Amino acid sequence: MSEKTIISTLFLDIGGVLLTNGWDRQARHGAAETFDLDYNELNERHHLTFDTYELGKLSMDEYLSRVVFYKERTFTRAEFLEFIFKQSKELPDMIEYIRNLKDQYNLKLVAVSNEGRELNDYRIKTFHLNEFIDAFVSSSYVHFRKPDEDIYKMALDIAQVTPEKVVYLDDRKMFVQIANTFGIRGIHHKNYESTRNALCQLGLKI
Repeated sequence: MSEKTIISTLFLDIGGVLLTNGWDRQARHGAAETFDLDYNELNERHHLTFDTYELGKLSMDEYLSRVVFYKERTFTRAEFLEFIFKQSKELPDMIEYIRNLKDQYNLKLVAVSNEGRELNDYRIKTFHLNEFIDAFVSSSYVHFRKPDEDIYKMALDIAQVTPEKVVYLDDRKMFVQIANTFGIRGIHHKNYESTRNALCQLGLKI
């Protein structure tokens, strides 16, 4: 790292940066087809409920009761939950790249993400995220959800870092723009190559 580079910490989204989104529109389409559900009804119930789940105010079981199992089904909760979990995949090259950045520059890594507890726990364990991420400021843990400014403030407090020493990666441009208002340098993550180039310009070269 060059003398002019003062970056000590990376804030990272999980879904869309390190992994696929855990339970997005495409996954719900797949669930509707797999389990013969009315997609529009599933999606409407999801949108009325999911924010509350991500804030840690509902369990996954309660979420499923409201969205899917409010009436008799021909499949079990376990089968549906297994389908949800299987939607999570690593994004090409990103985990290895971030691990290497951490090792080379001794960076502190903090996940700042909107994730429901059970899905978050599954993704952390399955993809060994806790082996290289130092702290998880997840919405279901801290009861704030992006774009709430308090989740960014909490991440700064937990990391014990000032904004100018942070770079934040997120696939949602608005979330990056909000972080910018705190003096955090943000990169709108689109793919591995564009993010690598952006970080190189900030002095983090591998």
